[in-house]
Amino acid sequence: MQLYNTLSAKERAALIEEAGKERLTISFYKYAHIGNTSLFRDHLFITWDQMDVLGRIYVATEGINAQLSVPAENFNAFKEHLDSITFLENVRLNIAIEQDNMSFLKLKVKVRNKIVADGLNDDSFDVTNRGVHVNAEKFNELIEDPNTVLVDMRNHYESEIGHFKNAVTPDVDTFRDSLDIIENDLKDHKEDKKLVMYCTGGIRCEKASAYYKHKGFKNVYQLDGGIIEYTRQVNDKNLENKFIGKNFVFDHRRGERITNDVIANCHQCGEPCDEHVNCANEACHLLFIQCKKCAAEMDNCCSTECKDIHALPFEEQKELRRGKTVSNKIFKKGRSEVLKYKK
Repeated sequence: MQLYNTLSAKERAALIEEAGKERLTISFYKYAHIGNTSLFRDHLFITWDQMDVLGRIYVATEGINAQLSVPAENFNAFKEHLDSITFLENVRLNIAIEQDNMSFLKLKVKVRNKIVADGLNDDSFDVTNRGVHVNAEKFNELIEDPNTVLVDMRNHYESEIGHFKNAVTPDVDTFRDSLDIIENDLKDHKEDKKLVMYCTGGIRCEKASAYYKHKGFKNVYQLDGGIIEYTRQVNDKNLENKFIGKNFVFDHRRGERITNDVIANCHQCGEPCDEHVNCANEACHLLFIQCKKCAAEMDNCCSTECKDIHALPFEEQKELRRGKTVSNKIFKKGRSEVLKYKK
């Protein structure tokens, strides 16, 4: 029974390119009680591997969080499989605004303690007592209300390249960090203000809205389906688009352009830019914003030190990494003293 990838990302990319067939990038989530997470994980991997599904899927006792890519010709079969799972029947699928056949190159279905790392003790509050879900049209009305406080529930590197007009964008590294900051900043307005939240696809707001209601906020709302669904509704219904810039996404694309506004800057030279990259030095892999000019000058690296290491033969680079802590546990996304123009 195969429960792992047999192809490298490079090999998979070559096959996708050779096939020349359209793939759809999709995300969805669902909070539900899952008894045997390992069994459910194996079932998903076996079934989806046969459909050539690729992506990153987290399964926990509280539900599922999925970002994936599926061949367009297999979409109906994929949807039928989801509908055959009781709690996933008719689950909303957020289809990417900008498609890219290479958005995912491996299938990873992992069992986690939670489908979003929120650091919360769910036993201390009713996670089902969530805020009011609103569509794009109602959301636009709410955020024009002077009694509304609009809050971005994403991290700093996400809101840096795109956000809703007049939104509060906490300078945080994790979802958990933002919860206490927002509560403290709005502690005097739990009853007289409308707390309206948004995130990429809705999953973070789902838990946050219940948490804030537990903390005493009386009027809590969340954008149903997040920025992805909002953009679809704005386009379909010809509504005013109040989002500016790009929507950060967690796949190889790293962002979907929603408007032509570039609201961020290259972290190395300060010129307008909103293209996220990872440092080419595998021992670093820092996520940061880099313009094409700096990419050429720095050999796609974040610093001269990394540039020098990246220029070494592969085996020497590998030897330098030996025994070192995994890089993503050392570096935070977009946080480094070498980034001169990081806001």
